[in-house]
Amino acid sequence: MNFQTRVTDLLGTKLPIVQGGLAYLAYAELAAAVSNAGGLGQITAMSLSSPEMLREEIRKVRQLTDRPFGVNFAIGEHGRAFSHMLEVAIEEGVPVVSMTGGNPTPIFDQLKGTSIKKLVLVAARRQAQKAEELGADAVMVVGHEGGGHLGRDDIGTMVLIPQVVDAVSIPVIASGGIGDGRGWMAAHALGAEGIEMGTRFIATKECVHASEVYKKALIDSTESDTVIIKKSIGSPARTLKNSWTDKILEIEAATPNYEALRNYVSGEANKRYIYEGNLDEGFGWAGQVTGLIKDVPTVAELLGRMVGEAGEIRKRWAITP
Repeated sequence: MNFQTRVTDLLGTKLPIVQGGLAYLAYAELAAAVSNAGGLGQITAMSLSSPEMLREEIRKVRQLTDRPFGVNFAIGEHGRAFSHMLEVAIEEGVPVVSMTGGNPTPIFDQLKGTSIKKLVLVAARRQAQKAEELGADAVMVVGHEGGGHLGRDDIGTMVLIPQVVDAVSIPVIASGGIGDGRGWMAAHALGAEGIEMGTRFIATKECVHASEVYKKALIDSTESDTVIIKKSIGSPARTLKNSWTDKILEIEAATPNYEALRNYVSGEANKRYIYEGNLDEGFGWAGQVTGLIKDVPTVAELLGRMVGEAGEIRKRWAITP
């Protein structure tokens, strides 16, 4: 079945499905698996400690797949310099760079003169328009249901996607609350030409860095078992609810500043949960789509299932009343 859109044409993929950046989890094994299954896999650059580690990861992906992949830059990560990491991506000739969580202008400037495709994650109509003005090839638009860092306005995917589709001329990739073929086709019905998934890809065999405890928590939790943290400091993000996030919310209510929260929302606290499975001493990002996650398939099984679901929906759409 043909799923060609402007997104597949842009990215050179069979399916218009993009794997999210996934801090501390999006490495070669997962990225290659997504690309091999027809989507666009991504490496997360800013979770790596040095440019040479990024270079090694890029080369590892190329050993595992000959298909397009991307490198994600979380540019809002507490001011960490990224230009030296981006230079590696340019030197290695990566096909796609995506940007999340900050002003993408410096990345656009550094990418001038290259053929690298530029994707920008946004959470508001005006952000999408600005990204297009700067030269983005497509925007990934995340609704309030999504996991990890979100927009400051509590706008759900169903309302946000059509607004952005109407406001820009470049392709729109929908994100937030999507984890199966039904969500994928719903995104197309809203005018999007592709989807991005983050949380759903954590619960796959090839997300090898995620602990089995984390994956089980995603399976066992419902859409009501997530919570927004860091809203008080202007950086809202959705995570699984636990005693650690209860403490974060208590701190936010009493002392709403980054210094008070630093040790609780740090990368180290995140890694204790996602790597070590320590549910009482850290946190794990997750979107409301966790309520739809019931198993841990391979990436190929997941995308194959989604293609089947999407195909059945297309058949129903083709039936005239």
